[in-house]
Amino acid sequence: MTEALIVIDVQNDFCPGGALAVPGGDEIVPAINAMLPDFPVRVFTQDWHPADHGSFASRHPGKKSFEVIDMPYGAQVLWPDHCVQGSRGAEFHSHLLTDPADLIIRKGFRREIDSYSAFFENDHETPTGLDGYLRTRGVERLRMVGLATDFCVHYSAVDAARLGYAVTVDLACCRAIDLDGSREAALEAMLDAGIVLDGR
Repeated sequence: MTEALIVIDVQNDFCPGGALAVPGGDEIVPAINAMLPDFPVRVFTQDWHPADHGSFASRHPGKKSFEVIDMPYGAQVLWPDHCVQGSRGAEFHSHLLTDPADLIIRKGFRREIDSYSAFFENDHETPTGLDGYLRTRGVERLRMVGLATDFCVHYSAVDAARLGYAVTVDLACCRAIDLDGSREAALEAMLDAGIVLDGR
């Protein structure tokens, strides 16, 4: 079975010094680079928000980053402004080898809806187009790496499993934000979805 490597959101704003830094986010870059030649299909995702994105706390007077509000599509964590289109923070980490990418999927560009998953916006209905691309490439297995374990990796992996892919998450090549135990909750949810957690 053809296996694809999905490299999720290894961007400056999610690495140390970034607007939404994931602890140790840059530590995974060398290992990801080393994996790239081993996969016939390599897809990178990139958070790509307009400057006034609805998930930014700055859009909601009186609210602070990491508070949770209700949006039409469900609960939404409010984030610091991050990965704004065209900004340095939205760029891939400078040491990440991006030339091997067959496809770069940009997500979160719709102003009024966030997008954690590489496959769907947070309404769980609006597709990114990744599923169609993988199927035309004959992909049946996915190995996922990147940032952050408990949000974009988690949602991407669960959606992929729901779509019928055999999914492995390589925990050595992921790092978590871990808001109030969100890392452990994400790991349990992935296990419940039948996802293999390599390194747990």
